[in-house]
Amino acid sequence: MQKEYKTITEISGPLVFAEVDEPVGYDEMVEIETPNGETRRGQVLESTSKFVAIQVFEGTSGIDKESSVRFLGETLQMPLTEDLLGRVLSGSGEPIDGGPEIEPDEERPIVGAAINPTAREYPEEFIQTGVSSIDGMNTLVRGQKLPIFSGSGLPHNDLALQIARQATVPEEGEDESEFAVIFGAMGITQEEANEFMDDFERTGALERSIVFMNLADDPAVERTVTPRMALTTAEYLAFEEDYHVLVILTDMTNYCEALREIGAAREEVPGRRGYPGYMYTDLAQLYERAGRIEGRDGSVTQIPILTMPGDDETHPIPDLTGYITEGQVMMDRDLHSQGYEPPVNVLPSLSRLMDDGIGEGLTRGDHADVKDQMFAAYAEGEDLRDLVNIVGREALSERDNRYLDFADRFETEFIDQGFETNRDIDETLDLAWKLLSMFPKTELNRIDEEAIEQHYHEDAATDDEAEEVTAD
Repeated sequence: MQKEYKTITEISGPLVFAEVDEPVGYDEMVEIETPNGETRRGQVLESTSKFVAIQVFEGTSGIDKESSVRFLGETLQMPLTEDLLGRVLSGSGEPIDGGPEIEPDEERPIVGAAINPTAREYPEEFIQTGVSSIDGMNTLVRGQKLPIFSGSGLPHNDLALQIARQATVPEEGEDESEFAVIFGAMGITQEEANEFMDDFERTGALERSIVFMNLADDPAVERTVTPRMALTTAEYLAFEEDYHVLVILTDMTNYCEALREIGAAREEVPGRRGYPGYMYTDLAQLYERAGRIEGRDGSVTQIPILTMPGDDETHPIPDLTGYITEGQVMMDRDLHSQGYEPPVNVLPSLSRLMDDGIGEGLTRGDHADVKDQMFAAYAEGEDLRDLVNIVGREALSERDNRYLDFADRFETEFIDQGFETNRDIDETLDLAWKLLSMFPKTELNRIDEEAIEQHYHEDAATDDEAEEVTAD
C-alpha cells in the first residue's frame, strides 16, 4: 500500500525534505503532487526513521509545504526492449521523438548489479572507430572504458558523432553479434542537441542507436539518472540480446557538476574543489558497468567524454576518471588551432588494453610494433621542434630533419583525416607504413625485419630523397 504524507519541511535547490513515521527505502520512487494538481517524480536520496531527502527530477518550482508526498515502494525502472533502437528519449527515459509509447519486454532498476569479477571475460577484441589516431595509436577494445579528455571549445562532440557513425566490430570467426550505439547526452545546449540529431538522421546512424537527451535547461538532478538509464539499456542489449554496445556519454563534467549541486543542497562537507567526497565511488559505479561476461556473446564498451575545466588534467573530474578507466584520448588545443580534425594528441593519450586487442593476424604486420615505432618517431620529432626554436633548422643533421618532416606529415596526413573520413584499420596501417618508410630501414629498430621487408614502401624513401635533391 502506497503511503502519502503532507509533511514537507524544507525545499532546498533540487531537494525536498519531508518527515516520515517509518523508514523509507533508499532510491525509492516518489510522486509529489502540488496544490494545483501537477505531479512530479522524485527519488529518495537519504532516509532515516524520521525524515527523507528527495531529489526531484522535474525541478522543485511550484512545490510548497502544502504538496503531498507519495512513496511508490519501488526503485526507478527502465523499460527495456530491442525496439528501443532508433528511438530518442529524454534524460529520464521518456520518448521525445514523437513515436509511440514504449512497450517493454521487461523493466529493470537503473542502479544495476555489479559484474562479478570472476565472471568477467578479459577485453581483447578490436573495435574499429574509423579514426586513425584511435585505431592506429590508442586502439579501443570491446568491453573497455576509454574516455576522451577535452576542453571547452574543442570539437569533442564532432569526434563523438564520428565514432557513433563509424564504429564497427570487424567480423571474426563465428561471432555474429550485432553492433549498437547508445548515446547519452547530459547538460548539452539545444543547439548541440539539434546538431546531434541532424547528424544521426542525415547519416542513418539513428537506426542502430538509442539517444538519451538531457538539455542544459533540464533539471540537474536528471543528469544523475541519464547515464544509468543508458547503461541499463546497454546491459540489456549486450547480455540478453547479444549486441556489442558502444556507450558514448557526454559530458561527464556536467554530470559531476550536478553531483556537486546536490551535495551543496544537502549541506554535505565538500571534498576537493567543492565536489562530493564520494565522487570517485559514484563515477566508478558508472564506469565499471563496461565489460564482457563469460558465456555471453555481447559486450558493453564505454567512451565517456569530459571537458577539463581550465584544461587542467589534475582537476578532480579527469583525475578520478583516469584512475578508474583504462587510458584516455587527449584532445589538444594547439592542434585544433592549426585546423587539424580531429585534434587528438597521441603522445599523452593511452589505451591500456590496446596490446591485447591488436597484433599479428589482425592487420598488416605486428600492429603493436608499428604503433611503438610511430610513437617513438613522433616523440623525437616533437622534441626536435623545441630545439629548432633555439638553434634553427639549418643546425640540425639530415637524420634530425627527417624526424621533423615525419612529425609534420604525421599530423597532416595521419591525424588530420577530417570528421567525415572513415578509414578501416588496413588503410590506417598502410598510411603508417608509408610514413615510416620516410626513414632508412636501419632506423626502424622496433619492428621485426620480416615485417619491414614485407611492408616497407621503397618508393616513399626514394621520393623523399628526390625531393631533397630538388630542394638543394
